[in-house]
Amino acid sequence: MASRAATRLLVAGALLASCVPHAAPIGASPAAEATATNACMDVSTTRYHTVSVDGLEVFYREAGSRDAPVVLLLHGFPASSFMYRDLITLLAGCYRVIAPDYPGFGYSAAPPAEEYTYTFDRLADVIEQFTDQLGLSAYAIYMQDFGGPVGLRLASRHPEKVTALITQNANAYAEGLPDDFWAFPKSVWRNPTAENLAQLRDQTTSPESLQWNYTHGVKDPRAINPDNWYLQQALVNRPGNKDIMLALLYDYRTNPERYPEWQAYFRKHQPPMLIVWGKNDEIFPPSGARAYLKDLPHAELHLLDTGHFALEEESVQIARHMHAFLDRIVGARISRRADSGGH
Repeated sequence: MASRAATRLLVAGALLASCVPHAAPIGASPAAEATATNACMDVSTTRYHTVSVDGLEVFYREAGSRDAPVVLLLHGFPASSFMYRDLITLLAGCYRVIAPDYPGFGYSAAPPAEEYTYTFDRLADVIEQFTDQLGLSAYAIYMQDFGGPVGLRLASRHPEKVTALITQNANAYAEGLPDDFWAFPKSVWRNPTAENLAQLRDQTTSPESLQWNYTHGVKDPRAINPDNWYLQQALVNRPGNKDIMLALLYDYRTNPERYPEWQAYFRKHQPPMLIVWGKNDEIFPPSGARAYLKDLPHAELHLLDTGHFALEEESVQIARHMHAFLDRIVGARISRRADSGGH
């Protein structure tokens, strides 16, 4: 594990160095080049914050220069911002990277389900208010799993704020909901008896299920950090937390209903999109990744030989794709800032 961590640090250094040539246009003044270089090389330690949103304490991780373009990382189920620990390091040299925990997840407040309405609309409201409180007027959104319906609600509400979308095993098409995995959840949505709901809750929050989420479809299960599922299990085992997870799993039925709306948003606004997808995912298979191309024919698609939590095996490759993609889309802001002397 130590050698793997060392390799990631070396690659992170290489990625940071790769930002520098693109940070200022050829022929820029020395002062402009220095400004751009400083913007890309200002690698801060990840900081851990909380902010009050919707009456709750929302935890988030942040790294990178406050002047850099923003990348907002939205996590999946049953994860938290912890899933982005490596990606944050790999991006922070060129971008301001922000990864919040939703209410009920990670280290954010988790009021009981009887006292707080856990829906995807509510999560999107919280993240929208979160971005407002942090003064984020423009940002790229990285979406994984649950991050898809949260991020796409946010993007379709405020297309003017979204500089780019990165979707990683986050679905927005019927083709991405295969019956071999989704048959039981769909049956519970149609017939939400107490018995069916309890079965859905217990199946999706069991130790076996949480570990499977991280290890199915991977090339080498021994390379997957078990901290992932042990941490998630500890958080899910908090009093009342399994009922919070169940509330959102049941509310997930509202997301396919929104697919036509999000697809219309894609067609109308043509947001720049990078699709990086674990092709061995049984939850959201690559058919869901390819479906985006129907409405976003210029999207960039990369299918990776891994599973649902693709960052566990492919964080370096995903970061490379993101740097190349984001440099084309939002990197010009760094150049413009450099040309103006930082003003």
